[in-house]
Amino acid sequence: MKNHQHQPRKRFGQNFLKDNHVIQNIIAAINPKPNDRVIEIGPGLGALTKPLLEHVIKLEVIELDRNLVTKLKDFSNAQDLTKKLIIHQADALKFDYSQLERNHDEKLRIIGNLPYNISTPLIFHLLNYCPIIQDMHFMLQYELVERISSKPNHKSYGKLSVMLQYFCQATTLFIVEPQAFYPAPKVRSAIIRLVPHASPAYPSNNIERLREVTGAAFNQRRKTLANSLKNYLNQADFITLVIDPRIRPEQLTVSEFVRIANFIEDKLKLSPE
Repeated sequence: MKNHQHQPRKRFGQNFLKDNHVIQNIIAAINPKPNDRVIEIGPGLGALTKPLLEHVIKLEVIELDRNLVTKLKDFSNAQDLTKKLIIHQADALKFDYSQLERNHDEKLRIIGNLPYNISTPLIFHLLNYCPIIQDMHFMLQYELVERISSKPNHKSYGKLSVMLQYFCQATTLFIVEPQAFYPAPKVRSAIIRLVPHASPAYPSNNIERLREVTGAAFNQRRKTLANSLKNYLNQADFITLVIDPRIRPEQLTVSEFVRIANFIEDKLKLSPE
């Protein structure tokens, strides 16, 4: 499984990690234990797969590219790892991760060097499985990591920040330069750790409503809340919520967005059809 044996394919957004120092830093950050249920998304040429196999009793990987699946199987057979390395040839965006759960005491630890073009939809797909996930460690475009972990009053704070932080604690671990990959991408990357909350600090009554309201607010982020949420809230509603309608969406915390969405949900339920 050497880099020159596989031509990176643009349709899969393939950039293979090759820097051993970065690889070891990632493994150290994950700190896998022998009995951990580790799931690697997009193992590629096995840069993380091989060192992970040294730490865990069993490793499951999800890979879409048939050529890479063949190479992984050849490697597994040659090293007599067929019982230790479980390969799923599948689209990670459509994969049912609940099928990997064996019991409630063994939550999944998901890792991956994710293609930039599917990172956001894949993470949102994984949020559906938060109850069975212990943590997630991903290599992402640095700009995306900034948006996920951003706090209120920062220009990178937006809908993605609110929705991801509602479900998970997000921690940026370290930056990875382009030369750590083959081929080298045009942007820097970063490792992020996402740990699902045991239970939301501020429970949403309707996640889709929270997504809808947050999207409406940030679609017009330069406008005040009174303008961006005018289809949902009137002046009296803002007074009830004790929220200044003159502020902009990036000034609201995650809990305030949840409170607004819950208020709107209750209001809609009470309104006559």
